[in-house]
Amino acid sequence: MLRTVPDGMLSASEMDVDPADSAIVSVTYRVRQRFGYTYDGPAWQLAHRLVVVPPRRHGDQTVCAYHLAVSDPTATVTWERTVDGSQAALVRLDTVPRRLDFDATVVLTRTAGAGPPTLPASALTGRRLLTPTPLTAPDATMIAAARALAVPDPLETALRCCAWVHRRIGYAGGSTDVTTTAAQALAGGRGVCQDHAHVMLALCRAAGVPARYVSGHMIGESASHAWVEVIVPAATGTIGGGACAVALDPCHDRLVDRRYVTVATGRDYTEVAPTSGSYRGPGRGTLTTRQRVDVIGADLVGTGTGTAGPGPAAMV
Repeated sequence: MLRTVPDGMLSASEMDVDPADSAIVSVTYRVRQRFGYTYDGPAWQLAHRLVVVPPRRHGDQTVCAYHLAVSDPTATVTWERTVDGSQAALVRLDTVPRRLDFDATVVLTRTAGAGPPTLPASALTGRRLLTPTPLTAPDATMIAAARALAVPDPLETALRCCAWVHRRIGYAGGSTDVTTTAAQALAGGRGVCQDHAHVMLALCRAAGVPARYVSGHMIGESASHAWVEVIVPAATGTIGGGACAVALDPCHDRLVDRRYVTVATGRDYTEVAPTSGSYRGPGRGTLTTRQRVDVIGADLVGTGTGTAGPGPAAMV
């Protein structure tokens, strides 16, 4: 069961806490999401996939507890782990009610000094994170840009790609959808965070830098966010692998800090879509979403004190 976090604990705004503040050594977050579907006709044989719970450990981020609730008690829920280590819940229903809700709550911490996610050295040369996908295939413009942006240092190349994408794609909510390709977004010159991430993935891979899509959240946003992790050689002596993942946000042209919470990584959006699935029947489903990310605990440098977050809890 999810370890209870009292509703009376302070939110980020009430605490006046900046999670990116270097004086804070540990931050505890609570993420709450609801995906609500309404169906205007009969539906059955639902097979639904939710990617809303982060892996137990991702770099400096550790999940303390989580809970997923499905409004229909007859639903069966099983869990699987993706190639990149993310968690996916598979929900099945024989008969779909007119209203179906999925409620997810996650409590997690990010700790300063824990380091980025590590990977085996083979991730630097493996084709999985270097090969374009249908959503991230580069066009001639991106290939030429990748050649111009590439330098010997892969992280510097990635930073240059991040800035290039930020300058060329303006943020415009509703201007694209989940099927928009990187080439289409670049040609249109506008998009959302998903498009910024896809174009940066296309550039990095064309420049020879392995990269992956990140689905997650950013403090202060009312919807999920997306950014990129580039895979670069780890520092000598790093425990856990010969490569590490450095996260960059091309939507804001910056390195990712503790204002961000990672949920899942994959080759592109399709591998880590928060909600997806299929069903049979003439009914048409309509989705509404709601989310809230709160900072519910923070520890300060040298004090050993802070607002109390939850301790370790068993996963279910």
